[in-house]
Amino acid sequence: MPLEPEAGILPRQNPPWKEFTMPSKKIPFGLALPQVFLTQPVDIAPIRRVAQRAEVLGFHSLWTLDQVLGGSRNLEPMSLLSYVAAITTRMRLGTAVFVLPQRNPVQTAKELATLDILSGGRVDAGFGIGNDDAPHNAAFGIETGRRVKRLTESLAVIRALWSERKATYKGEFFQLENILMEPKPVQQPGPPIWFGGRVEPALRRASKLGDAWMGPGSSSIEDFRKHVSILRRSLHQAGRDPSTFTISKRLYLAVDDDRKRAEKRLREWFGHVYGSPDMANQVAIWGPAAYINERIEQVIDIGAEHMLLHPVFDFDEHLEQLASLVLEDPVPGR
Repeated sequence: MPLEPEAGILPRQNPPWKEFTMPSKKIPFGLALPQVFLTQPVDIAPIRRVAQRAEVLGFHSLWTLDQVLGGSRNLEPMSLLSYVAAITTRMRLGTAVFVLPQRNPVQTAKELATLDILSGGRVDAGFGIGNDDAPHNAAFGIETGRRVKRLTESLAVIRALWSERKATYKGEFFQLENILMEPKPVQQPGPPIWFGGRVEPALRRASKLGDAWMGPGSSSIEDFRKHVSILRRSLHQAGRDPSTFTISKRLYLAVDDDRKRAEKRLREWFGHVYGSPDMANQVAIWGPAAYINERIEQVIDIGAEHMLLHPVFDFDEHLEQLASLVLEDPVPGR
């Protein structure tokens, strides 16, 4: 496969999650950390409980969102994952996804390299393009438009700083000339690069430049079916070995025999985070455990090789319920 000029470095050949073995149902399962707090004050105790208990139970990874500005009351992902790295030892730690055009790639490369060192090489770095929101762009000091170019240049800068002793890169937005950044990440040539996105150009970009793609939680299971078809075609066209690329899906869910109660709480959360309570009805799943299990199996059958399960309330209860559904031999409660 020819080197993609804007990527800086080819995707890795042996993604670590492809070699990961665990007592799961067919695929590795990640879990979303408690990160969004609808009410005051912010209580970090659930973060510690969920992170440490998820590791004991045998979940594969813990994940965060990235939303710096806006009405959602959420914790910044890099800081949150640094805390979680200190209280866990095995699980991979990821963000799906950093809005890369809103971040300085040099600082981002340093922060992720540091997190990879602090965690012992457990970082998965998810990047996406975000929305071209003029007020938010102005707040970050960046121009509206040309997000794709800014993203691909940023990714090239990050990869160069991670893997080259002295990085050189000449782009429109960023220029490096024999720039030294130490220490390097534990994982080489750097943490695996995950992409988000749902439109066809974004999926093609993921297949060329990334190690993995995670279907957004804000898209439905049927949307995921279409996305997988586009990705597989794009991987073939790019000459990629599918075994070097992982397809994943974030799934917002609620396990609750009282469907009305679950729907109400999901709608409240989606209204807070996405500004659209109706989105819950379009993309989330809720109901008894048997129903949730059927939908998880459906996502696997469509093509998920990894799944991020994302409850949005009652995290401790959901953690135990989901472990009983997706892990073949979860550790009993203590």
